[in-house]
Amino acid sequence: MNRLITTIRTLIRITADEEVILTGLFKPLKLKSGEYFLEEGQLCRYVGFIEEGLVRYHMNDNGNQKTLYFNKEGEFVSNYQSFLPREPSNTSIQAIEDTAMQVINYADLQRLYSNVSEGEKLGRLAIENVFLSSLQQLKSFYKDSPTERYQQFLRSYPSLVQRIPQYHIASYVGIKPQSLSRIRRKLVHKNDRIRFH
Repeated sequence: MNRLITTIRTLIRITADEEVILTGLFKPLKLKSGEYFLEEGQLCRYVGFIEEGLVRYHMNDNGNQKTLYFNKEGEFVSNYQSFLPREPSNTSIQAIEDTAMQVINYADLQRLYSNVSEGEKLGRLAIENVFLSSLQQLKSFYKDSPTERYQQFLRSYPSLVQRIPQYHIASYVGIKPQSLSRIRRKLVHKNDRIRFH
């Protein structure tokens, strides 16, 4: 809960009384690696905040899982296209490490909005954070080459390269794992050439 409150304090001003309200509205949730926060076709019931761990968003494309993006410690997790209008989700959110979260359901989020003076601002900022990540990845799929997408992954998630399995990174980039290995070798070779010139 400490990481959640610290993060909330960077986004909005809260009083000591409001902190008590917030800690009462969020509930702990633990996921083992491989377990789902949300499965495609289900209603997204929570907005989560990751205290520890890592999740990936993915969707089914003709039997293939396409990784859309990742969330790590200190970030909010949800599928707002499902959570806000109360409709089935078109994506899944899966833990790829043992993950500890604090979660809030729809009804309690409405209470947060009513009882915390800057609660609506907090909700908006959390939604914007996840929405902008998904928008950036979608734009990259249409605009960038696989090499550029991999370089963008390295810029966006430098601390996660060792934590995410290569096949998930390949899926995120939009290529097969063998193709990712070739791109990585080329980039290492290119960097070696630059270093020695």
